[in-house]
Amino acid sequence: MSGNLRAGVIGLGAMGRHHARVLRQIDGVDLVAAVDSRGDTYGAVPGLQVGRTIDELLAARLDMAVVAVPTVLHEEVGVALAAAGVATMIEKPVAMTLQAAKRISEAFHSAGVLACVGHIERFNPAIAEMRRRIQRGDLGSIYQITTQRFSTFPARIGDVGVVMDLATHDINTTQWLADSPYAQVSAATAHRAGRSHEDLVTVVGRLENDSVVDHQVNWLSPMKVRQTTVVGERGAFVADTAQVTLSFWANGAVPTDWEVLQQFRGVTEGDMTRFALRAYEPLMSEHEAFRDAVRGERSDVVSLSDGVETIRIAEAVLESAESGTTQHLPST
Repeated sequence: MSGNLRAGVIGLGAMGRHHARVLRQIDGVDLVAAVDSRGDTYGAVPGLQVGRTIDELLAARLDMAVVAVPTVLHEEVGVALAAAGVATMIEKPVAMTLQAAKRISEAFHSAGVLACVGHIERFNPAIAEMRRRIQRGDLGSIYQITTQRFSTFPARIGDVGVVMDLATHDINTTQWLADSPYAQVSAATAHRAGRSHEDLVTVVGRLENDSVVDHQVNWLSPMKVRQTTVVGERGAFVADTAQVTLSFWANGAVPTDWEVLQQFRGVTEGDMTRFALRAYEPLMSEHEAFRDAVRGERSDVVSLSDGVETIRIAEAVLESAESGTTQHLPST
């Protein structure tokens, strides 16, 4: 593919405006079209005429597009882009429901068009480096993955609750870090802000590789917390994706000649290392991966199948909370 890629953005709200900014910064891409039914309220695309409909966007003969409209509109917009042959990144979650996510996936698959999902945490330097080290074997077997994701209440989000909006980050990242799908989940939710969607969830689950997982997520905290801890046989990684830090706490177990104690695989506190990470903007890295995937140069974007699987687990979480039962998840 020669020349710059022609890009468009659908939705110029809280996330869409940042997508537009990055698309104007990365090499090899020209942002040539933007659509938002409310216009450019944030001044995200100065000098660019903002359309109101998807047809206006498609008239710009795009190579690639980013969908950053409310989740309830993802299916309608995604299917239209697939039919037009436009490579697409859809902001997470990929859809409101599993059935809608499957219809989006089928539309792109049938059209033979590239599509991916904007699970930006996969491109955070702390998470990316943690996975690289886990894949290299630095941690050994994974025992447990614990995530905490706390925020103040987002008045801008009205179509989904905290499970679809925030917990999907942790669901997607957990499967990626462990390289294993979920086998079961149990969850409890709460509604404290007076709206129909949940604003708090705690999830306990197990992956198919027998790792135990624990996700604590809410919109009710006066502080922002973004932490992922992975415990394994050689120690623990701790990533803070808000501060972009990664530390490793080594298992300092000392060998012993005492026969009775040899049968106990104990753990003591060993060395703690905080790694120096190359600082980069996750959204920029995500867009570079998308651009290169459109060019056919790499394939590390978050696939639609990954996005669909994340929705499957999120729906199981909501069903568990509603029914009070553990949800078992057969392999797909």
